[in-house]
Formats: sequence, C-alpha cells, structure tokens
Amino acid sequence: MRRTPVSRLTVTVSDGRGHAVRAPGLASWLTRVAPASARGDVAIALVSDARIRALNRQYRRKDRATDVLSFGAEQDRGDARLRRAAPHASLFPRPHLGDILIATPTARRQARAAGHSYAAELKVLALHGLLHLLGYDHADPRDLGRMARIERRLRAKGGLRGGLIERVTPATTTQR
Repeated sequence: MRRTPVSRLTVTVSDGRGHAVRAPGLASWLTRVAPASARGDVAIALVSDARIRALNRQYRRKDRATDVLSFGAEQDRGDARLRRAAPHASLFPRPHLGDILIATPTARRQARAAGHSYAAELKVLALHGLLHLLGYDHADPRDLGRMARIERRLRAKGGLRGGLIERVTPATTTQR
C-alpha cells in the first residue's frame, strides 16, 4: 500500500485489499490539486470491472460496470457490507473522507477513447471521485454546474485537458 503523507489530505492507493498497486504519482497529484477544503484521508482502490459492477449493483441498483464509485465515510458508519468493500477506513487515525474505487479495465478503455494515457485517466477519475466525497454532485439539479466548474479548474491546475463531466454533456449524469 502506498501512502502520501500531507498535513491536510492523505491519499492511499491499493487494490482494495491492502496490497500496493502501480499508480505512479496518482496520490501525490490528487493531494496537490485537491481543494483546500479536502482534509482527512482518502483511500483509492483500483479494482476489476467485475468488482465495481457488483458494488454498483449492490449500492446503486445498476447492474453494469462503471468507471468510478465514491463512498463517503458517513455512508459506511452502519453498513458492515460497505466496510468490507472499502476496508481502509479503519487504518486511518485522522478523519476518513471516504473511498474511491476505480475500475482499471474501464479506465484503460476510456483513456484510449479520450486519447490520453492510463495515468491521466486515473487522475481524471480520482479527482471526480474526490469531489463527490466532498459533497459535490453534478447530477443534482441544485448543483447548477458548480461541480463541473470546480473539476475543470482543478484539472487545469493539475495539467489535465478533459474531464469526466464534459464527456457526458449534454447527458445529465456520470457514474457515481
């Protein structure tokens, strides 16, 4: 498991079972571009399409693989099944913001389709997931484009061109 320590935000990247995975620079990049309001610990798990499909079916009632799922720490307080799905919560002494799960096969396909690297796609998806953990929701009519604007600004700060929300515009939702 790789952990990038920072005073306001700590990001851990693993395979969802506590084993380290190769995602060079992902944790440090997300820590650097995260909004100042991002304080605490975030666990990113790089998982299979089958795993994310099962979680998407269980928690969102959508029987299909998706690219990224975010589970805020407040969501797992009373749900032992979610704690098993996102086992990192108990490892952090500081406030745990939540878990971001990214389907690596889907991320690789999306990277090819978007014309950028797999590493760039992981950053796009991790940033999108982090914003959901911070309470933003582009699918909520009350959002009024706020999440898209913040995501665009933070992507530019981090040197990324395109983002997840723009890919589905004018559609009303992306995966959460």
